[in-house]
Order: sequence, then C-alpha cells, then structure tokens
Amino acid sequence: MQVIIWPLRLIIFFLFASFSAMNSENITLYYFEDRSIEIPLSVVLLVFFALGVFLTIFTTSRCP
Repeated sequence: MQVIIWPLRLIIFFLFASFSAMNSENITLYYFEDRSIEIPLSVVLLVFFALGVFLTIFTTSRCP
C-alpha cells in the first residue's frame, strides 16, 4: 500500500506546487476599516487549505 501512497502524495504535491506557481500574483486583503495587506494568492490559498484541514481533523469524531 505504501508503494501506491507515496507516488500519489508526490503527484498531489507537484499539482499544488504548479498551481501555486501559476497563481503568484499579489492580492490585497482588506481587514478592519482602513487596514490592508498585499500577499500572493498562493499564500492565501495555502492558509485556507491548511485551515480547512485543521478544522476537519479536530471536528470529526474518531472511532476508538
């Protein structure tokens, strides 16, 4: 099974890396009323993906 999982992980990693490289444009995030920050779109996508994984791990019930 490990023979299948590691190549699959590498394929997914390279897909995300290429998607991140294609979306390297800066975006402006506005927070509060007069504050803003410019960061690459790939960073925003990575943060929200990680947040989704984190929330999924901690909110799903695990069977003992």
